[in-house]
Amino acid sequence: MGLLSRHPAIKAASPQAPISDWFKGDDFRHNGAFYLNSAFPFYYVFGKKRDSLTTKWGQSFQFPHENGYKFYLETGALKNFNEKYLRDSVKFWLEVTENDTYNDFWKARTTIPHLKNINTPTLTVGGLFDAEDCYGAWKTYEAIENNTPDNLNFLVMGPWFHGGWERSDGDSLGSIYFGSKTSDYYNDSILVPFFSYFLKGKGRGYFTEAAVFETGANKWNKYDKWAPANTQSKRFYFNPGGFLTDSIPAKWNYDEFISDPAKPVPFTKNDSRRMNREYMVEDQRFLMGRPDVLTYYSDVLDSDLTVSGEIEADIYVSTSSTDADWVVKLVDVFPENDPELADTLRGFEMLVRGEPFRGKFRNSFEKPEPFIPDRVTNIRFKMPAVNHTFKAGHRIMVQVHSSWFPLVDRNPQKFMEIHKAGDADYIKAIHRMFYGEKAASSIILPVRNR
Repeated sequence: MGLLSRHPAIKAASPQAPISDWFKGDDFRHNGAFYLNSAFPFYYVFGKKRDSLTTKWGQSFQFPHENGYKFYLETGALKNFNEKYLRDSVKFWLEVTENDTYNDFWKARTTIPHLKNINTPTLTVGGLFDAEDCYGAWKTYEAIENNTPDNLNFLVMGPWFHGGWERSDGDSLGSIYFGSKTSDYYNDSILVPFFSYFLKGKGRGYFTEAAVFETGANKWNKYDKWAPANTQSKRFYFNPGGFLTDSIPAKWNYDEFISDPAKPVPFTKNDSRRMNREYMVEDQRFLMGRPDVLTYYSDVLDSDLTVSGEIEADIYVSTSSTDADWVVKLVDVFPENDPELADTLRGFEMLVRGEPFRGKFRNSFEKPEPFIPDRVTNIRFKMPAVNHTFKAGHRIMVQVHSSWFPLVDRNPQKFMEIHKAGDADYIKAIHRMFYGEKAASSIILPVRNR
């Protein structure tokens, strides 16, 4: 907010993990889908009104057991969390659940329209694996860049979880090692020189516009701007038999699955009582064999392939009901027999980026629309940018499914206001994803030229 004040006393600013839009991609809603196990335990403590100032956190929610998946499923419909546990004690919970379209509540809280005429030197910092506000960092930099000509606008995106540039060495996340203490490099080579120059006049005053860590290759890259100009959009099409290729299938066909709200696809194999930061790079092999997860693999890559920029899903789907969520994930599949890999990483399926999309918002976040049962419908949406190299010998994998629980609240699979749904409203549905000339489902990757 200080930056938006444009006060002349502000000589430099560094928004870190900034929030830009709470409905489209930050914190508690992504493309309209509600992030349940992020919001519930956090606001059970953080959102309660207190009678006086305090330096201590309140009592956290006491889960009845350690099985988060079971707890959230047993609690049932979204409205039950308030009726059973919060009991109208958290106003913000009611606001974020009941305002389930992109209305004035959300528009009043987005910073994007206000990021104009920002002439203060600005260094936006974010994490490529920030489960809360990765979206916000990219969009804050982008808005300043687009709306303020000749600005001093800089970006740093490292391989960090939320605040990881200050709260960790930044050398690893989960099972993935990044090759160095990336937080030390950021602090010593970027943050301190930035403020030393603009506040104290020390140093040369030369700064790279965008410093973005390249995962997979484990190195820092410097760019004149973000996204890099030397990229080309490349489509990878879903094909019969679980193949991912650069060719549209010759015959029109589909893959289908039954989406059952009583058996939603888990987002992690680990403790899911709260959103865990490691899920952003988690091995996806725990989903192997689930009939409600569609999986497509590329051939083994014969050379490195680097993706730099926003990912776009372009899928053609249908449902036997009137609403559905669609989760699309980009995954890096490590080779199984590489002697240079640790045993735990052989065959590892690293999540690179994944996002849900609530299907009723496919044409407008403001005016949701039901699906017409069994009619083929196009859903196209972008996911936050990555800067990742799929190494030679690896494969690209894309997974598509319709729940991601309990990270994302379950969709009743009926067109309705979900916060009003009762337990009986959650129904099974048959979902299909199509491929072929009439409906060529694909994922679009910004591939960097070498």
